[in-house]
Formats: sequence, C-alpha cells, structure tokens
Amino acid sequence: MYVYFTIFCSAMENDRDFKMCGTWRHGNASRNLKSDLKAGCKEIEISANESTLSIQGSITAKCTRSSSIPLESNPLQNQSHFCVFWEPLLDLMIVEVNGKKYTLCESHGLQGTCCTDLSLEDQKTATLYGIENGSIHGDTISYNVMELYRFRGDTINCKEKFCDEASQKRSGANMIEEVVMKSNKTGRVDLPCAQSTIIEIKEGFTGLNFTLPAPRTVAPNMTPTVYLPSCLKSQSRITSKVVCTYYKDKSLFQRGSSDAVLLDDIVGLSVENEIIKNLPEPVRIRFHHSALPPNLSRRCVSWDTRRDNEVKWRYDGCETVKIHDTETECCCNHLRYFAILVQVEQKATVRHLEALTFITAVGCAVSLVSCLVLFYWLCKRRKGKDQSLLVHRGLVVATFFLCLCFSLTSTLANTENETVCKITGTLLHYSLLSTLCWMIVEMFHTFFLVCCASSSNLPSWVFYLSGFGIPALLVCRLLSIGDFYGLRKIMLSEDVTSLYFMCWMLDSDNSRLAHYIIIIGLLSVVVSSGIVMLFFVATKIRNRPEWRKNRMVFFSIWGLTCLFGTTWGLGLFSFGPLSEARFCLFCIINSCFGVFHMLRYYALEQMKKRCELSLDGGSGGSVMLQCRDEESVL
Repeated sequence: MYVYFTIFCSAMENDRDFKMCGTWRHGNASRNLKSDLKAGCKEIEISANESTLSIQGSITAKCTRSSSIPLESNPLQNQSHFCVFWEPLLDLMIVEVNGKKYTLCESHGLQGTCCTDLSLEDQKTATLYGIENGSIHGDTISYNVMELYRFRGDTINCKEKFCDEASQKRSGANMIEEVVMKSNKTGRVDLPCAQSTIIEIKEGFTGLNFTLPAPRTVAPNMTPTVYLPSCLKSQSRITSKVVCTYYKDKSLFQRGSSDAVLLDDIVGLSVENEIIKNLPEPVRIRFHHSALPPNLSRRCVSWDTRRDNEVKWRYDGCETVKIHDTETECCCNHLRYFAILVQVEQKATVRHLEALTFITAVGCAVSLVSCLVLFYWLCKRRKGKDQSLLVHRGLVVATFFLCLCFSLTSTLANTENETVCKITGTLLHYSLLSTLCWMIVEMFHTFFLVCCASSSNLPSWVFYLSGFGIPALLVCRLLSIGDFYGLRKIMLSEDVTSLYFMCWMLDSDNSRLAHYIIIIGLLSVVVSSGIVMLFFVATKIRNRPEWRKNRMVFFSIWGLTCLFGTTWGLGLFSFGPLSEARFCLFCIINSCFGVFHMLRYYALEQMKKRCELSLDGGSGGSVMLQCRDEESVL
C-alpha cells in the first residue's frame, strides 16, 4: 500500500527535471551502458540485466543517440549504484554509475518545447538481475528487483514552466543563472523571465561595453548597459565565461523591507566558477527609468547570494551616480545582482522653509554689516597685545565668513556646478566649525578674566590654532577620506514637488555620521559650556550696584548669551511641542549673531565711558576697580 501511495505522489508532483536512481544487480563479467535515444515525446525505458544497463526511448528535443559504452568492471563486485539525470530544458541527459558520469545528450541551448513531467507507466519484475530500490527524486518506487521501468512524458512549454518554478523559490535567480551556464552556449539566451548574454573572456581582454538583450515588451533604448573592466580576466585561466542576465520579473527579488521598492530592471553578473569582489576598477551598470518624483530617492543596491541566503539588498560596494533624471549608473566593485532601490517614504521636509530662508538671509546680511563695523572698532581700539581684542576679532572674522558663505550657498547651488558647490559647502562647514571653536575660546578667555582677574599667558598663536587651525584639520581630514560636500536638496513640506538647493554636506551615511560626531558633538560642548559660563559670570557680577542700576547691562548679558553659543541650543531641541517656534527663534537669533555682538560691544563701551566720567569726578578706588572688572568682561 505504501509503495503505490508513493508512486501516486511522485506522478502527481510533476517535476520538470527527472532523476531516477537505484542499485543495479549484475554479474561479475564485463558490463555496458547501452543507449538508444530519439527525438519526440513518448516514453523512456530504464532496464537492466546481467551485463547491460539500458536507456532507450523518445523524450529528447533534438538529441539522437545509439551507443554502447563499456563500464569499469570489478570481478568482486556484483552490484553498482546508478542515477539517470534528465534536464529537458537543456536537452541534457547524464547517467552516473558508481560516481562516474557519462553524458548521453549534451546541451545545445535552452529548449522552448520539451518532454517532461515523466510519470511511471509500467514496471516489470525480475528474478535475480535488475534494478533494486528504484527511486524518483529520492522517493522509493519499489524495494524489489525490477527488470524494467517505463515512464511516459508530456509536451509542455519548458521555459515558461521553468520561470514559474523559479519565481516560487528563494533561489530562483540562482536557478536561472545555473541553467544559463549549463546551456554551454555563448551569445544570447532567452527566457520569459530573463534574458542572458554569455560572454567569453580570452587573453588580451581590454574591457567591454554592451547593451543587454531586450525582451519584446521593452524598447531597446530602455535596457541597461554594462561595462566589464579588463580586471575581470582571471590570471589563472585561459578563458572565462561571464553571464550577464537582465530580469524584468521583480517577483524573484522583491522581498524584505516594505518601505522601499525596486525599479523594474535587475541585472545579474557572475563569472563561471569564480567569486569576484574588491575589483580595482568597478563594473558599471547604467539603468534607464522614468523620472522619479522629488520626494523619492534612488540608490544602487546589490544582493550577494553567497553572503545572504534570503533576498537582502545592501548598499555596500556600490556607488550611485545620477547621470540624469531618467538615468542612474551603479559603479560596483563586485559581481552579483544589482538594482535601483527607491525609498517610498518621503525625505525629511522643513515647514515654512521659504519664510525661514528669507529671515535667515536678512539676518545674515545685517550681521555681515555689523561684523564689518565691529571689526573696524576693534582694530581702531587696538592697544598693544590685548588678548581680549584678539579673541573678539577672531570670533568676528569667523562669524563674518559664516554669514557670507550661508548667504551665497543657495545662489551658488542653483548653478548646479558640482565643483563650485563642493568648495562652497566645504567653506560653509569650515566657517561654522571655526565660529563654534572661537566661542569656546571666548569662554576660556572670559573664565580667566573673571576668575583670575587677568588674561591668560598663552601666546597668540594658540588662540589662532584653536579658532582657525583645528577646524581646518577636521575639514581636511573629511576631504581626504571621501566625498562629504556637494549639492544638498531639501524638500518643502508645503509642496513636495519643490526643492531648495544648498551647498552643504551630502545626504549620505558617512556625511550624516560626520555631522553628528563633529557638528552636533562640538555644538553640544559649546551650549553646555556656555550655560555654565553664563551662570558663572552672572553670579560674579549680580551684586555690583552699578550693574543693578544700569539698564544697558541687559545688552551685555544678552551679548554674553550669544557670545557663549547658548542660543545655538535651540537647534538641539527643535522637536516636540512648539518645535516650529523654537526653530524660528533659532534662525532669527543666530542669523543676527553679529548684530547682538555689536550691540553688546556698544553697551559696554557706554558703560566704560560712564566709569571714566566717574573717575574724573573723584569717585575713589572702588570705582576704578569696578571699571577694570567691566573692561575685563568686555
């Protein structure tokens, strides 16, 4: 009962490929493998007797063969294990006896119509010699010794059935490439789900640029183009075969994250019996696609089946080059499957971007003028080697260039000149870091003046190195390890089809990491230190009668707040309730940093003049000491 149930299941399974195995019980004399194969789709008989294992019938597409192959014999051996492999898509038949393979039908390309779905029709019992423990795909047909097994096949469209099977398996793409490689053919190989090109690389290969074969439903100018570099040629082989496959069936690959989708085209590249990675010159695949909405991003991805059993698209090893709105080139240092991954979620948007940009532009323009005026006052007031003036001038210069670069970034970005935008983004990043560093220098210097009642004894070059040198080292380091600066596109939340262009750090993983480590890290140090220093200075001066009476001291305290970078903390906490209000204040206050700095200087200058008038009126030593303290904070 079990035997007939197994036979029934095997017949109903309708496997495309055929594999029949068993133990051939034979005599001790010489043995032969006999074949008599004809084209057609009727039946195949697998039989055995004392000296001959026979394969005969009509199931091949083109192959015809009638032969007798002598087998290796061992007088002490009276049984041999054998398997018959039949791949109708390739018209390939192989018989394996005791581990040695004999090819009865060689592959000559993929067959459109073939004879498959072989099912058991008849079997004949033997007495002593024959086939024992016969099985189909591992399922036992009979444990008894049988003289003959007869199987009948059906004619089907083999390519369509193969594509259906591949789409239902995790390794479907691998199945397609394996079949294409087995087809033993160079040139074009067509399947309903994929089109392949097999290229033979020989000595003297200098690289090749070609267009992948297009299915009938795709225009030739919309199919991907591939460039194979000369470094693909193996040094240990005379010739190598490269399989380039173009897939239009995304069901073979569309698995994994639901927040991203693949574009229609997928390209598979592989070299026969080799693993290709870390190429000195990248493989280039250029994809043609329709223009994407501005709220979607595109990136080149690859799936390495040797690394991940399940479909997992990774960004590693591929660089995305956006040739045009409808063209994207992937430059990759390895071979496998490549595609364009589109993020379906919107990019980060900024509300009221136009209004904030206008406010910031006006604030920066006023700050530029204020910095020029303040720099003139500081140079005019120059007295010997006054470190306070040196530190103030350094911060004013850094602020001036920060406002200047920010004012120009949008205008220069709209020119879409990559070199100009990269230089502008680099200068903007440098001036921002320099401004933050000079704020730290201001806090350090003020601490000495207030706490020690004297300036530090450090030479001037230490201040210049801290304010201008350290930011330069950080920026140069980023430039040396990769592309961090260029054109950045920001989306307006009110209109996702409109974009704001600026020259800044690129929207990449490395740039974001550098942004958080360098800018956010330095900003956090500035804000936290500024709050501590502001509290420290306010505690020192709050009990002085002159400071309590003079209303203009408000400008000095407010100036210290800006001077120590405390207002930049609004950018660190621009989320949650009232986030838009905080973000708006951040833009207004920090774009007017130069103005507040100038007003603080003017207020303290007025206080200093009043102190001098009091001294002229003979107010005593206490007034002189107070004026000295006020000048030190200035």
